[in-house]
Amino acid sequence: MNHIKTLFLMTLLTVLLVLAGGAIAGEAGLIFALVFAVLLNVFTWWNSDRIAIRMTRSQPLPRSRAPRLYEMVERLCARAKLPMPRLYLTPSQQPNAFATGRSPRHSAVAVTEGLLRQLDAEEIEGVIAHELAHIRNRDTLISTVAAVMAGALTAVARIGTYGMLLGGGRGRGGNPVTILLAIILAPIAAMLIRMAVSRSREFAADRSAAAIAGSPTGLVSALRKLDRTARTSRMQVSEAASHMFIVNPLSGGGMSALFSTHPPMERRIERLQRLQAPGARRKLR
Repeated sequence: MNHIKTLFLMTLLTVLLVLAGGAIAGEAGLIFALVFAVLLNVFTWWNSDRIAIRMTRSQPLPRSRAPRLYEMVERLCARAKLPMPRLYLTPSQQPNAFATGRSPRHSAVAVTEGLLRQLDAEEIEGVIAHELAHIRNRDTLISTVAAVMAGALTAVARIGTYGMLLGGGRGRGGNPVTILLAIILAPIAAMLIRMAVSRSREFAADRSAAAIAGSPTGLVSALRKLDRTARTSRMQVSEAASHMFIVNPLSGGGMSALFSTHPPMERRIERLQRLQAPGARRKLR
């Protein structure tokens, strides 16, 4: 089912990119945008893990630096019946994490320096279980595709802006009003799609994480800490990639806080707390 969703998302974002290119630069822009979108989709499909890692400046995390983390991930992977993902370290003091990859066999999990320093073992286990749930649910490819295409739409809008400024309000598309609409609507459309993709999958990943970890307690505690820290500090990361993280890394203010790609934290915690009831805990086992 997620393969169908991915293909639908790729098609929808391709159409948006082509329309934006045509509006800004006419027929030539439309053709260029179509070719660029096709090549970008193919490249993203096969290299989604590498793209996400580079976008976040993450580096490989060797076992010698985090042996307990490796043991924890191996144990959780055995429970989830998943192959061991590659582990990466993201250079940020904000506690956070994300998963990426086109399939469970080509997956990776990245954790920030702050997550390893500020969370205890049970909380880290809850976060890792959440990211493994994304991998098992095959959310990670959709997430990276949305990030890459959102970035491309934003880039097209910027090109249109520069064209209008340098061309005195006239672009090769020949219609300043159409160009202006494309400049405004392209990044908004990308943002709305990223919000829809991320919000629906976070609830499912939270529930699956509770089952993988055996209890929602660690994840609930971790989400509270991550949310509190994200509100007071911002991570240096592209806005196009913000929806990939377990908690929005740009919640510290600005427009990203108003149009968050993640569901409200209180709703996520409330749903997880329902799983702590005796009857719900039995269902998780």
